[in-house]
Amino acid sequence: MPKFGLLKFKYNLPKLGQVLLLGGLSLFSISQRSLAQPTSDMPLQAVLKHDKSLKRARVVLALGGGGTRGCAHIGVLRVLEREGIPIDGIVGTSIGAIVGGLYAAGMKVDEIEHRMLNRSLLKSYQTVPIPLRVALIPIFFVPRIFGHRPYDGLYRGNRFRNYLNNSVPEADHQIEALTIPFVAVASNLLDAKPYAIARGNLGLAIQASSAIPVLRRPVPMNGLLLVDGGLQANLPAKQAKQLGGDIVIAVDVDETFTNLSEKEFHRAGSVAKRVINMVLAKVDEDQIAAADVVIHPAVNNISLLSTRPKDARFAIAQGEAAATAALPDIRSRLDKVARLKIADQVQGAE
Repeated sequence: MPKFGLLKFKYNLPKLGQVLLLGGLSLFSISQRSLAQPTSDMPLQAVLKHDKSLKRARVVLALGGGGTRGCAHIGVLRVLEREGIPIDGIVGTSIGAIVGGLYAAGMKVDEIEHRMLNRSLLKSYQTVPIPLRVALIPIFFVPRIFGHRPYDGLYRGNRFRNYLNNSVPEADHQIEALTIPFVAVASNLLDAKPYAIARGNLGLAIQASSAIPVLRRPVPMNGLLLVDGGLQANLPAKQAKQLGGDIVIAVDVDETFTNLSEKEFHRAGSVAKRVINMVLAKVDEDQIAAADVVIHPAVNNISLLSTRPKDARFAIAQGEAAATAALPDIRSRLDKVARLKIADQVQGAE
C-alpha cells in the first residue's frame, strides 16, 4: 500500500468509529424523544426582555447543529444584519451555539468568518489530530489503573472553552450580560433530556452544547452531565419559541436527501455518514414545526467534521443565498406582526 494511502486509511478509521458511536447514541435519543421535555436552569420566558411599547416583531433565531455545515449560520447572520432584520434572541445547538454565542457576545460576522477560515476555532476545538489522540489512548488508560476515573472522551475541551472566553470582552463572559439574549442547548446524560443553558459562563455553555460524544468528554454543569445538544434538539426551534418572540427563524443545516445508488455505499464511512444525517434529520422533524420561517442552506456533501476551508466557504455562501431567498417571507411576517401590534396599542389607548 502506498504511504499516502496508508496515512489516509489511518485517519479515516478512527473518524469512522467516532461517527458510528455518535450515530448509535443519536438513535437511542430518538427513542427517548417523546419523553424528553425541554428543561432549563431558568424559565426561558424570562430570558427575552419584554417591551409592550415595542411596535415591531421580536425575532428569535434557532441555529441548528451540523458541524462544518453550520458555517452557513455566518452567511445567514450577514444577510439578516445587512438587511436590517432585528435579532432579539439566539438559541443555538453545537455549531449553532458556537456561531450564535460569539455573535451574541458582540463579535462581528467577518471576525467569526475569519476564525473559521483560518482554522483557529477548529484548532482550539481539536487540539491534537484525531489519529494521534487515538494512538495515545493506551497512555490515557494508565491513570485508570491507579483509580483515576475521568469522563469518557478523547478531548477534555478546556482549551476550547478558554479560547471562546478569551475571544470576547470579559464583561461578556456571563450569558446574562450579553446584549443579545442567548441560550445554548445541550443533552443531559443523567436523565436523557435536552437542557437549555440560559445563564452562566459563555465558554462553558458552548463547550457543553458542542461536546460530541466519544470525541469530547461530557461537561458537568448545574448538577448535570452535558453533551452535544444535537442528540435531542439539533434544531432548537422549540426552545426559541419558548423565549416568547413573535417570529422564530430556524436555520436548518441538515442534508437534503436524494436517492443514492447502492454503489455509493461501498466506500468506507459511507454508511455511517448516511445514517448520522438520517438521524439528525429525524431529530429535527418536530422542531421544524415550531419555526415560523425555516432557512435551509444547500450544504449537502460537507462532512460534519470537515477541516477544509473550501467547505466552510461554500457553507457560508449557501447560508447567504438561502437567507436572501427567505427575505420576502421574513419581511412579510415582520410587517404583519407590526400592524397587529400597532392596532392593539391604538385599541388599548382608546
